[in-house]
Amino acid sequence: MVKSFMRHGGALPYLEVMVEVVVPVYNEEEALPQSIPKLCDYLRTYFPYRWSVVIADNASTDNTLAVAQELADTDPRISVLHLEEKGRGRALKAAWLASEADVLAYMDVDLSTNLWSLLPLVAPLTTGHSDVAIGSRLLKGATVTRQWRREVISRCYNLIIKALFRNGFSDAQCGFKAIKRSVAQRLLLEVEDNEWFFDTELLLLAEKLGLRISEVPVDWIEDLNSRVDLVGTAIKDIRGLLRVRTQRLARWLVEHLPRDSPNMTSSRRFDGDAEPARVWQ
Repeated sequence: MVKSFMRHGGALPYLEVMVEVVVPVYNEEEALPQSIPKLCDYLRTYFPYRWSVVIADNASTDNTLAVAQELADTDPRISVLHLEEKGRGRALKAAWLASEADVLAYMDVDLSTNLWSLLPLVAPLTTGHSDVAIGSRLLKGATVTRQWRREVISRCYNLIIKALFRNGFSDAQCGFKAIKRSVAQRLLLEVEDNEWFFDTELLLLAEKLGLRISEVPVDWIEDLNSRVDLVGTAIKDIRGLLRVRTQRLARWLVEHLPRDSPNMTSSRRFDGDAEPARVWQ
C-alpha cells in the first residue's frame, strides 16, 4: 500500500496552484503588444500551473491603458489595473493585496529577464521550500549583457546593502521576483517605499523575519531604451537604506537601553507593539 505524500510548508498539487504575474508599466504603449503576447505564449505552452497576468498601469500619459485593455480582451486570464499615481512599489502593493492567487510574481515589461527563468523562480514557492524568490544577475551561472555603468552602479549598491545589513541575498533590484500571497499580506503593509526601493525594503524585512529567500541565476539583457533615471534612482535607494538602518537602530536602542537611562525621557508609556515617543538629550 502506497501512503499519500504529505503536504509540506503550504505545498499544493501543481494543478491547484494559481500563479499571478504582474507587469508594472508606465508609458509602454509600444512595448506591451510585443511583451504581453510573448509572456502569455510561454505560460500557455510551458507553464504547468494555472496562471493569470495583470498589467498594472502606473498613471501612464500615453495610450498604455487603452492598449492594455485591448490585450485583456484577447484572453480572460489577462486583466488591467489602473493607478492614478506612479511608482513600481505602489503598483505591486495594489496588485498583490487584491490578488487571490497562491503565488504572486512580477517582471519588467521589457522582458529583460529570460522567460525560461520564471518556472525555476516560482517552483520553490509552490513546493513550500521558500517564502520569497528573486532573480539574480550576480550569482554564478547568470548571464548578463549590459553597459558597464549600470553594472558598476548595481554592484556598488548591493555592496552597500551588504555592508549595512549583512544580508544573504545577492541582487536586490532585479525586476524579477515572486512571493507567496500569505507572506505578501504579512509584509506589504510594513513596507513604506512605493517606488524603486520597494524591492530592497521588502527583501530586508523578509530576511529580518527569518523567511526563506531563494535566488535564481538569470539570463538578463539590458533594455537600451529604458527611461529609468539611474542616478536619481540610486540616490533614492541610498536614502531608503539609511532610513531602514536608522529605524532598526532606533528600535534596538528602545529595546536595549534601561528604562531609567539618563540619556532619554519618555513622553508616554510604551505598551505592546506601539512605538514609544522618546526625546534624546
